Amino acid sequence: QVQLVESGGGLVQPGGSLKLSCASSRRLFDFDYMAWYRQAPGKERELVATIYSSGTATYAASVKGRFTISRDGAKNTVYLQMNSLKPEDTAVYLCRAWASQPYWGQGTRVTVSS
Repeated sequence: QVQLVESGGGLVQPGGSLKLSCASSRRLFDFDYMAWYRQAPGKERELVATIYSSGTATYAASVKGRFTISRDGAKNTVYLQMNSLKPEDTAVYLCRAWASQPYWGQGTRVTVSS
């Protein structure tokens, strides 16, 4: 059984920053990749960023240059550094891992508002 626990969400003003964490109960390198998704009210779930076991990272066009995905193998934790936040970044952010099947966390809410 794999558990993913997100944290770090909250309320931030436009232009601000937040750093999300996703702590895994399994070693990160057991997964083919880990990713951050987000789901805004009334919208479909959207892939935000992915980090592969090789260390390669990819991003959605809407966040490229503002968000950075990273990992700490010693802590079994993946991070999402979010800078220059916009109101349209408001969503529940979820962590996903893949190892023959998908694993999801419960999510952490990010609200960007003045």
